[in-house]
Amino acid sequence: MFRAAPSPRSAPLAARSSPPRPWAAASLAVACAAGSCADSEPPLSQVSGAFTVYSAANACVTLSTAGLSLARTDDGAGFAFRKGGAAARLRMRASDLATYLLRDAGGAYVVASGGALGRAVTLQSDTLLNDDSFVSPAEWTLEPSSRAGAFHLKSRATGGYLAEAGLSPQADGAAAITLTGADGCSDFPELSLDALGDVTKTHFADGTLFGVVDAHSHLFTNLGFGGGGVFHGSVFHRLGVEHALPDCAPFHGEEGRNDVLGYYFGGGEFNADTVASSLITGTTPAFDHHTEGYPRFTDWPRARHNSTHQTQYHRWLERAYKGGLRLVVQLATSNQVLCELVVGIRAQQQRFSCNEMFSAERELAETYALERYLDAQAGGPGRGWLRVVTSPGAAREVIGQGKLAVVLGIETSNVLDCRLVPRPDAPACDAAMVRDKLDHLRALGVRAMFPVHKFDNAFSAGDGNRGFIELGAMLNSGHYSNFTQDCPEIEGGFDTGAVTFGGINKPRPAYDSPPPLDFVDFGKAPASSLLPLVDAIEQPPLVGDYCQNAGLTPLGETLMVEMMKRGMIIEIDHMPRRSYARALELLQQRDYPASGSHGRIADGALYDLGGVSTTGLPRCGGDAEGSRAQLRARFDQIAAHGAYRAQGFGFDLNGFAGARGPRFGDGECPTPQSNPVTYPFQSFGKDVTFTVPRLGDRVVDFNTEGFVHVGMLPELLEDARRIGFTDDELE
Repeated sequence: MFRAAPSPRSAPLAARSSPPRPWAAASLAVACAAGSCADSEPPLSQVSGAFTVYSAANACVTLSTAGLSLARTDDGAGFAFRKGGAAARLRMRASDLATYLLRDAGGAYVVASGGALGRAVTLQSDTLLNDDSFVSPAEWTLEPSSRAGAFHLKSRATGGYLAEAGLSPQADGAAAITLTGADGCSDFPELSLDALGDVTKTHFADGTLFGVVDAHSHLFTNLGFGGGGVFHGSVFHRLGVEHALPDCAPFHGEEGRNDVLGYYFGGGEFNADTVASSLITGTTPAFDHHTEGYPRFTDWPRARHNSTHQTQYHRWLERAYKGGLRLVVQLATSNQVLCELVVGIRAQQQRFSCNEMFSAERELAETYALERYLDAQAGGPGRGWLRVVTSPGAAREVIGQGKLAVVLGIETSNVLDCRLVPRPDAPACDAAMVRDKLDHLRALGVRAMFPVHKFDNAFSAGDGNRGFIELGAMLNSGHYSNFTQDCPEIEGGFDTGAVTFGGINKPRPAYDSPPPLDFVDFGKAPASSLLPLVDAIEQPPLVGDYCQNAGLTPLGETLMVEMMKRGMIIEIDHMPRRSYARALELLQQRDYPASGSHGRIADGALYDLGGVSTTGLPRCGGDAEGSRAQLRARFDQIAAHGAYRAQGFGFDLNGFAGARGPRFGDGECPTPQSNPVTYPFQSFGKDVTFTVPRLGDRVVDFNTEGFVHVGMLPELLEDARRIGFTDDELE
């Protein structure tokens, strides 16, 4: 929870005003091109009678032209304009700005079918077909007609226009359609919000703002890893929840047995026998999960245990926004090695390239598409509750309007396609390429980035995370692990403790020396690629405190300096200890803030720079007093270093990181728990009332299930009250 002060070193990401550190002011042209600056009524040329091309969203209407009304055909298989009889009552469900699905009272859709109008009870989609080029014949663009009070309807799939006799391939044959408000339409399928009331626009007299930050989020992980279903479910789909959150069996297999990544990331038995079996069969060793999606959701979403299913569907995100969420850092993410692995063992499909930056740009574009989708549901550009922002001023303005500000970022290992060992079809990165690629990303709206993630790249050694990541790092670069016990004395990150696979640790004196192993063809035959290394992989771990034997490269230092020149947020928490130490020196030389969105603070040095970090709330009631004391100590430390006395969350949802569990249940807490969350309850800001949350047919119990998805943020804050936190402490 934050009250964002306007001073130059005021901490929470949304808070800064002048000077714009760490964000530089964005070009207005770029912001408008990205669709982030429209906040007005549609042009008068688009106004027609009672409706505009935007305001028809969710209306119940009939369609007529020249005295004819659109009605079902006698055989019930399609639609046609006819005189007399009952006109079809159609729900206009927006799929994008000025684009609609026409759903009749029986739950079927008007579709373009050759030169006629068909009636489809179920729809195919790009997701279900795993076809990136598919456009639904059920989508219709609403365009103003030259005749007053009328529109044209154009098929998005065929380009044909609705005409008196079916479809016309040319605009001059289009019927001038009148939309007339009606009753008797069926509701469009959607998840409930389970929240009552409107968000209050909170402004304090001194100019501060109010809200919650999630400084580390991954909305569109479904478009990472080749986009073929490795991660299942999207924040939204143009065709609705049935296509955003469908049954995952076509992707994860019956019983979830093809969800190999989910099984091992979720704590499945990881040993030589189970891994060998999965590499050969492309399946998990045992039952993994029930696959039903909307409306049953038998086993997912469950963020705590299930890392490969969507936890930030737009209705859940909206519920979090209703509960106080006001700023999200949306980090595009992917991993080429994991993509090539699951595709290579035929566990998953592939929709497009496994390349991480290809996925990242798709995720960035989809974030803007989400903004448009929400605008479309609300009746036009700028009317939705979420805005992509590219400067601190824009963030403050959006939050001040009572909306959710979204900052775009990237968290991936081979960022900018700058690999430690370039692929044969790609050049090695140099300083000029880095500058060009940063300019390209900045033009796309990117304002935050991790110079390094899990694996070695051209900028730095990887974060040094243990376990499976050791194998992945080797596959990514062709180098053995590079861990040493000669470690700098600095706050630990990921490269601490024992080395899991001791047999593949062979420290090298030169970080960028030629690799001894070649895994360029790993994706074609993962099992056989690893076979020669089985004996080394089965060697025992190395016990002790090990860290990466390399740090920032000269090109990595160039990247940091160039990011600073562009006013970008530098995310430093995935740097190994050597890189982290050097990064702090570079930041201190330039008095430049950074973000520690996984919670690292370098003994307060991050706060000295005006940077930000994240924290969490305690889970078990018996620990509340000690946890409050720890939080007070953290806040005192923040204040002692001259920063604003507040913290953001870094939930890392959809980031294969798990989530907070419940208080109640066998083995969940060391002491008996009391005072569970009950309903209804009010938001922290007292403006919204929350009722029992539902997932279609499933009732969610925060007390026994925990932080199931991002929409449980209101429960998370309310639960902190129930274990003894005061409102003053939470604020």
